[in-house]
Amino acid sequence: MTEQSAHKKYEFKKKLEELRVKKGRGTELISLYIPPDKQISDITSQLKGEHGQAANIKSKITKDNVQGAIESLLARLRYVEIPENGIVFFTGAVDIGANKTNMETTIVEPPQPIVTYRYHCDSSFYLEPLEEMLKDAKTFGLLVLDRREAAVGLLVGKHIEANRTLTSTVPGKQRKGGQSAHRFQQLRLIAIHEFYKRIGDAATEVFMTVDPKNFEGILIGGPSPTKEEFESGEFLHHELQKKILGLFDVAYTDESGLPELVNAASEKLSDIDLIAEKKLVQRFFAELVSDSGKAAYGEESVRANLNIGAVEVLLISEDLRAERLTVRCPNGDHEEKLTKAFKPGEDHYSPGPCPVCGYSMEVVEKVDIVDELSEMADQMNTQVEFISTDFDEGSQLMNAFGGLVAILRFSTGM
Repeated sequence: MTEQSAHKKYEFKKKLEELRVKKGRGTELISLYIPPDKQISDITSQLKGEHGQAANIKSKITKDNVQGAIESLLARLRYVEIPENGIVFFTGAVDIGANKTNMETTIVEPPQPIVTYRYHCDSSFYLEPLEEMLKDAKTFGLLVLDRREAAVGLLVGKHIEANRTLTSTVPGKQRKGGQSAHRFQQLRLIAIHEFYKRIGDAATEVFMTVDPKNFEGILIGGPSPTKEEFESGEFLHHELQKKILGLFDVAYTDESGLPELVNAASEKLSDIDLIAEKKLVQRFFAELVSDSGKAAYGEESVRANLNIGAVEVLLISEDLRAERLTVRCPNGDHEEKLTKAFKPGEDHYSPGPCPVCGYSMEVVEKVDIVDELSEMADQMNTQVEFISTDFDEGSQLMNAFGGLVAILRFSTGM
């Protein structure tokens, strides 16, 4: 994924988070999904009909708010040009607390085409079609096994899902007294075959639930010769057997073996975002534990290195939400810049008194830190990469390092 498209995805995801926390009273919030081939005249005709229907609402406040939202939409539609993927309007009287509402409109240009026209009224905005567009549908089947246990899962986008675990009744290699070696070996081979069959049935059941157009193939991991025996025995459904991409050595064959399998198959998966992101975070960790001095973390250090052009790759967590604020005394006695993390729907930050004159300071400028640092990086020819939290290293980047780190071109000591 290019930096530009990754940044657009970040902005899109952030906008949906902001919309998700907005609430109305009753059914006062309108979501209007317009496909690219929909005629504006048809939409305005329906909205005028909805405006007339709203006159029957018993609550005067609700009636006025719904009709006001529809009137706002009608006014905007006079001048709108529908983009190639369509457009979505979110309009309504949003509850802002203290028994007050504010008429708000958010316009979203989706990253994928809107297929179905939809007019939806509720106490919250209808976001499901847009949220589906955030999901990476590319899926791989994962299977790890030995003769004692097995685990079946899926790699969906960047997220590993464990679906089934199995344990066997295969006897150990030491036979019990009174059994001939030949008889014992026969019973053991039968038990192994039956276990492989159970694994195949479980894996088939999981993998056949995936939409064929999104199913990229199957990775099988385990010790030799177990995984080779399983593949050659054709225990999977015949359609799935053709989707096996490779066999890989892994040490664990329970659920913990699934991420190990993904790592072992990194060359086979080299063209998917997950592996590219993993390698970048692992590179940062390697620089961090070495004596190279070419790793920086924390906003102050990253910002300082960006300013002098020392950052080769800037890694930003997709879950980072923070703003750079400029706070100023109304008397002009003091000004400072600070960074505050935020969550959608939280109350805005209120600065304290001026340390010089004691007057309440004001926020005079607010900039999304991701936008600010991305622009700085662009000016310094720095590569910017957004990192998901759907895998262990990405989650560690966010939780342990605040979601902002850098790989440096050279050591700066900052």
